[in-house]
Amino acid sequence: MRTPGLLLLAVLLSGCTNLFFHPHGLLIETPEKYGVEYHIENLRAADGTALNAWFLPARDKSGGKARATVLFLHGNAENISTHFRSIAWMPAEGFNVLALDYRGYGASEGKPSLAGAQLDIDAAMRSLLAHKGVDPDRIVIFGQSLGGALAVHYAAHSAYRANVRAVVIDSAFYDYRQIVNEKLAASIVTWPFQWLPWLTIDNDYSPADSVAALSPLPLLLIQGDQDAVVPLHHSQQLFERAGEPKERWVVPGAGHTQSLNSEAVRKKLVEFLLRYADY
Repeated sequence: MRTPGLLLLAVLLSGCTNLFFHPHGLLIETPEKYGVEYHIENLRAADGTALNAWFLPARDKSGGKARATVLFLHGNAENISTHFRSIAWMPAEGFNVLALDYRGYGASEGKPSLAGAQLDIDAAMRSLLAHKGVDPDRIVIFGQSLGGALAVHYAAHSAYRANVRAVVIDSAFYDYRQIVNEKLAASIVTWPFQWLPWLTIDNDYSPADSVAALSPLPLLLIQGDQDAVVPLHHSQQLFERAGEPKERWVVPGAGHTQSLNSEAVRKKLVEFLLRYADY
């Protein structure tokens, strides 16, 4: 998510849930720059919106097939070209990755919305289920920040949840209204406006209302203890409300969506994915 100041300004000026989306149309760089193979995937949501995604095929580590396929849902700002480095290491570990740009982001058409993002994720899932080289029974959903919040709701309610082996959430907030309320309460200037989220924020897709329904899907919550964007108690609240099986990792010294910068955390994540997805 963006800085608290920009978030507050968006609340006061727009008064709507769209403040959670800050898309950028320009693709800054591609995986090719880092020597990572990728293919452009042209998808279409159920409402006809044309979407763009990148498919990063796994490198051979397990007898000619991918260990699993990761559907990656990025945060609220920019597009996949500035977020893909969070998952660019995964193909070398034997995982396919599909990195999706929601409507209005990058080369995807349309205007961002919470309801639209759910359609976009569903289009990505349907694409994976029909994708050559993807085992439809070995799919992991991995979301960061806003993407984590979107992932919780989608995985809990998806018609394809039987194809999902695990859900990994990094630096996500517990509830849309709560996170905005906390930002407003943090400043003496905006403190009087704490009532705004209850009138202006669409909370129909709140992770708080969906996380318990993920069980028995395995859930992993990751957050850095230096996250200055989403307070640490949000992952704790999600963890407490979730059913089993579940894990929560608090990464010392890591900021917002920075936990996977650590080689040790990446190794631990691979072990988690293999436990549930590589059977």
